[in-house]
Amino acid sequence: MNSIELFRNQINVSHEIVEGTVADLTQELIDHKPEGTAHPIGACYAHLLTTEDFIVNMILRGQQPLMMGELAGKSGMSAPPPGPGGDHAAWAASVKVDLGQAREYAKAVYKATDEYLGTLSPEDLDEEVEVPGFGTHPRAYFLGIGALIHPANHVGEISALKGVQGAKGYPF
Repeated sequence: MNSIELFRNQINVSHEIVEGTVADLTQELIDHKPEGTAHPIGACYAHLLTTEDFIVNMILRGQQPLMMGELAGKSGMSAPPPGPGGDHAAWAASVKVDLGQAREYAKAVYKATDEYLGTLSPEDLDEEVEVPGFGTHPRAYFLGIGALIHPANHVGEISALKGVQGAKGYPF
């Protein structure tokens, strides 16, 4: 197995875990505003999807993110998340997420990520990519952050938020 095959495998498993975790959500669960500073499940899910869309499609592919192009108005979010430095807490508190539409957006994001990985060679993962505000790192760094580590963090958060509402967290 080469590094591209490994990335594809790990990212596909990450996507399966995310989607398994959100599969039994209801609108009531995703809209619930938890006490304290935690964000609602819908905002967490929307955030993890848009992050992967922006990292893979805009930063790495140099293309328009799906939510700003072919899926504009079809991401399931009432408003896109703010950019770097924006008020994410205010967005998370106010965004409305249509779970069905967001899950369709997720499928498109995951497909775009897999298609992108299919265009890369193992050597491409070492190529340095400069991102203002994030510095210069190998392409593999941004793939790992955007499609593996970041979703894993938020799927844990979603599972915990489901649990405090009496629902089952992880799908296994």
